Amino acid sequence: MQRNPLNNNNTTTTNNSNGGSNKDGSGPQRRGVVRRTKQQRNSVFRHDAFGQTGHVRYKKKNVNCESLTYVADESDVWRAHEAMEHYMHRGDFWNAGKHFMIGTYSRIALTGIFQACVAYATNITSNHFIDFKFASVGRLLEEKAVVRAFLQFYFYQLFFAAIAGVCVWIQPISGGSGIPEVKCYLNGIDLPTVLDLKTLFCKVIGVTASVSAGLPVGKEGPMVHSGAVVANLISSGNVKNDRQKRDMVSCGAAAGVCTAFSAPIGGILFALEEGASYWSPSLTWRTFFCSMTALATLYSLNSIGSAFGKVGFNKLFSFGNFEFGHDGSSYAMYEMIAFVLIGAIGGLIGAIFNNANEVITHWRMTNINKSKQRRFMEVLFVSSAMSVVMFFLPLAYTKCTPIPTENRSEEQMDMWEKVVPFLCEPRTEYNELASLIFTDPGDSIRLLFHLHKHAFSTASLLLFFFFYITLAVVTYGIAVPSGLFVPSLLSGAAFGRLVGNLAHKIYPNLAYSNTYALIGAAAVLGGMARMTISLTVILLECTGNEQFALPLMLTLMTARITGSLFNEDLYHIHIHLKKGVEFLEAELRSVTRHHNLVAGQIMGANVIFLRPVERVGIIYDILKSSKHSNYPVVDTDDKNILFGTIGRNALCVLLQKRAFGYPADVSTIGQNTPSIMANYLQIGERRYFPLIQWEILEKSYPKYPSVFDLRVTEQDRDQWVDLRPYANTAAVSVQETSSVHRTYSLFRSLGLRFLPVVNKYNQVVGTITRSDLTADALAQTMLEKGKRHIDEVERNS
Repeated sequence: MQRNPLNNNNTTTTNNSNGGSNKDGSGPQRRGVVRRTKQQRNSVFRHDAFGQTGHVRYKKKNVNCESLTYVADESDVWRAHEAMEHYMHRGDFWNAGKHFMIGTYSRIALTGIFQACVAYATNITSNHFIDFKFASVGRLLEEKAVVRAFLQFYFYQLFFAAIAGVCVWIQPISGGSGIPEVKCYLNGIDLPTVLDLKTLFCKVIGVTASVSAGLPVGKEGPMVHSGAVVANLISSGNVKNDRQKRDMVSCGAAAGVCTAFSAPIGGILFALEEGASYWSPSLTWRTFFCSMTALATLYSLNSIGSAFGKVGFNKLFSFGNFEFGHDGSSYAMYEMIAFVLIGAIGGLIGAIFNNANEVITHWRMTNINKSKQRRFMEVLFVSSAMSVVMFFLPLAYTKCTPIPTENRSEEQMDMWEKVVPFLCEPRTEYNELASLIFTDPGDSIRLLFHLHKHAFSTASLLLFFFFYITLAVVTYGIAVPSGLFVPSLLSGAAFGRLVGNLAHKIYPNLAYSNTYALIGAAAVLGGMARMTISLTVILLECTGNEQFALPLMLTLMTARITGSLFNEDLYHIHIHLKKGVEFLEAELRSVTRHHNLVAGQIMGANVIFLRPVERVGIIYDILKSSKHSNYPVVDTDDKNILFGTIGRNALCVLLQKRAFGYPADVSTIGQNTPSIMANYLQIGERRYFPLIQWEILEKSYPKYPSVFDLRVTEQDRDQWVDLRPYANTAAVSVQETSSVHRTYSLFRSLGLRFLPVVNKYNQVVGTITRSDLTADALAQTMLEKGKRHIDEVERNS
């Protein structure tokens, strides 16, 4: 515990040890009342002009990821730049605002076009490999060469799985679905290499290989990641701050979902519901434009090989339209009870899925993820075991079901052509399990949705459901790019069709079993991912039947509520499993209100600060000794009030450009802040020396110079830097008496990276960063507060 000398109210604060962009060091202290610990006395940077005022540093905890800032600094050089832009184009039709908008929407259109090309190439390539693999194995099975068929099947699977594993070996962050990583970035966490070109190549090639390897994975999650990377690459060199890049990445994520499911509105809603932590009306229109462009490009590419002007819908990801015959496959209103029940069971299945995968992931992090070699060997082992089970399970299921030849529509005939004989009589019989395992997952979903009610027996559906969902639990998290949308939909469709078959036997007047297959698919995926709005629209766009809107809404809402009783969605679970990732949820848990926490109790009471006019040596030492991204600028000539804030990047640029010099009057060096400087630029009563324009600061984004690349001589250390033009004088701050809920809402809603805490005199008493507001940090603060309360009660008693 430490009492901050600047806190006139004598508020007791905790001395937090925070990492990343956090603070360390002592706050500006009044002379004569300074109390330092031994550790502080041994690590003080003295200010010659300030007497005993110093900067204190302490050991920071290890955090892997920096924070992004989504609030632009408002400095004098920025204001001058904005005023100049307005003055130069005043009265012109083509002004800076129109130039910015044209450039922005051009980049958004390019994002949609390129992401559509990526999705099309991935889809065509994986389908070609899957068709080639199953055709080769099918020919051997027709010749009754079972051993040769198994060996060929096994080595095809292993080869593609090895390619996927190599991609993750080269770029580890390309593993998994990529949705947790994109959510983290849009939440304000700067994950290294998450949006690099190398990540895009490894992600696309890897997911193509992993899908071709027959693993229970999908392309949809990785398409979200690839869309985000495409947006970042296209906007590189044009965007000038984190906020603009964040909006581009949101558009890319929406385009990824759009091209994966051919669901443009669903993509927009996915970016709104699951992706972006910050949303605005302008971003709604931009994601709409990006999804529209992506879908138009995808339609154009899919029309290749079709009649001119017609779209090859059979090549798009679609579940197909549900047919309604004389007996009907729609639903009655009283069946809503059954749909709600399926939603509850789906939510329970999703919770079990998430919990099991979390346990496996913990074990994997402890035993497998220690080296790339182990991760790669795990991929080969899982692929081998899966190939054995996938081949011999249909082999053990010896039932051959006849293919009906009467009352078949054109769509039904197309569906029946996709069933697999697997040692049964070709074109007259089929193996039910093989038809679900030895086909593309999208085709398997369509078979469950559209084949008549007697196409799959209860035993085959039950066996396939447990087999496939178990494999999906084990597979998600191995070192291959993988998504869980299609595996969850496929296993859920088998579960729903199973329930429909059983219900239809009990009460024949119920809806056709393919309706239950759709509801079951939504229930299991909703129980795993806890999505409601976006998933409803995605499924409606994929089926083309608006009448299922109400059943899907009821099912997904029930699945979300049921699953949330037990754990979080799988993406949030994997986010929290990542070391060093400090994800801020949309709302703070209400438990903190019962402890009456305020900002002064969760802040870091030690502050590293700078003066409005500072020595080069002081700035250089602070930048080298700390890793913080922002520093308060404290006006010690005016009662130590907060003047503003300045970022590490701006300080490095100023030192790199040598924006420093000597005062004109040498006699002022030993006094307070120098006021007369040589070669200064004077605007009114303000003097700046020397002035670095905003374009130079902005041009350095995002590759700012590092302090370790700077060369500062002993002569440079004694010179001064005028920070007043570059400091953010409109910095957001919070009172030390503000509640944690208000502080959390302010920090997250504005997308801050650094929040100074001030007292009633506007004096800095501490700082708050992302790590102070995480659930673990708040829980630790509440625990310490409870212990202090118990100690006080014991002393008083």
